[in-house]
Amino acid sequence: MNARIIDDERLAAVALTAGDLSRYSRQLLLPEVNAEGQRRIKAARILCIGAGGLGSPASLYLAAAGIGTLGLVDADRVDASNLQRQILYASGDVGKLKVEKARSRLQELNADVEIVSHNARLTSANATEIIAPYDVVIDGSDNFPTRYLSNDVCVFARKPNIYGSVFRFEGQASVFAPHLGGPCYRCLFPEPPPPGAAPSCAEAGVLGVLPGIIGLIQATEALKLIVGAGETLAGRLLHFDALKMKFREFNLRRDPACPVCGDAPSIFEPIDYEQFCAGPPAADWFAAPDGLPSISARELKQKMDGGEALVLVDVRERYEYEIARIDGARLIPLGELESQMNELPHNGILVCQCHSGVRSEHAARLLQEAGFENVYNLEGGIDAWSIEVDPAVPRY
Repeated sequence: MNARIIDDERLAAVALTAGDLSRYSRQLLLPEVNAEGQRRIKAARILCIGAGGLGSPASLYLAAAGIGTLGLVDADRVDASNLQRQILYASGDVGKLKVEKARSRLQELNADVEIVSHNARLTSANATEIIAPYDVVIDGSDNFPTRYLSNDVCVFARKPNIYGSVFRFEGQASVFAPHLGGPCYRCLFPEPPPPGAAPSCAEAGVLGVLPGIIGLIQATEALKLIVGAGETLAGRLLHFDALKMKFREFNLRRDPACPVCGDAPSIFEPIDYEQFCAGPPAADWFAAPDGLPSISARELKQKMDGGEALVLVDVRERYEYEIARIDGARLIPLGELESQMNELPHNGILVCQCHSGVRSEHAARLLQEAGFENVYNLEGGIDAWSIEVDPAVPRY
């Protein structure tokens, strides 16, 4: 295990105070940590990409452990639906910038930790600059473009990238650091999944405690890297199934043909990750004969108020329909759509709707392929309806 993540010059400038000795006494008692390890923790700079479900527990425990500098990258505001799992925030924080509330909460926990807020979305234009000052990166992002971006920049900069992801009742974590041995994220996932093939938490849901478990695994790996203790998850993928309460481990290998960390790399700087993860146009994936018209929530409201004859087809699951619905919508879950198509009017206007517009796009294309002509997709789904038209419809 390499404890040289913190260079000797920076470590020499760090001393433990009497307050440190008292506050971190339980860590100092560990022979694998002791005073030198706590000095390394105090000298360390860790960046959390995302201050949400994974970033919340990771940053809280890293601040409690005495990390010297903790960076947070997030451009979102707190939403009520975040509070079920993003434990950095309280009910009164809804609508406020996450990085500002996170900084306040972390400083309240440990005023000795320097909190650096990056109120921005990580992009190809800013990632190299943002990541440069930090020793370790914790990737708590929830989208593929950011994951590939953080991986590539960390490989270029020779910085450990601690990966975590959650989905429904399952989570996984690993450490990607080719310079320390093992693969990078691209070795595990050479290509992103087709658009819409991997639903987000907003589409599929997530057990609230699950990000806490995975986020704490990420924080644990970060501390081990900084202190130089134990074996990290480099070269291993840890999978957790909360329903079965089981952990499984998979061995990972570096791909010699990887375009970023392989033997003959072809990517040496950030690329356009939105384009990389977009894949072929959706029409190619679903073989739709023509382009797919869409309609905004406000436009749909105008048509409904104007008495236009249309059928709003809600393709979400029944439990989602019980949470929130648009008056007059007909529920046909996506998995049942093909068997119930014959019940829909071929000559009328059909508007497909789901939670955020991904499943309904698929549904609309299936209807197009079946010969329905006037089919529209509701942009942003019922979530956009709640924001733009009727705030009384609950968001989830």
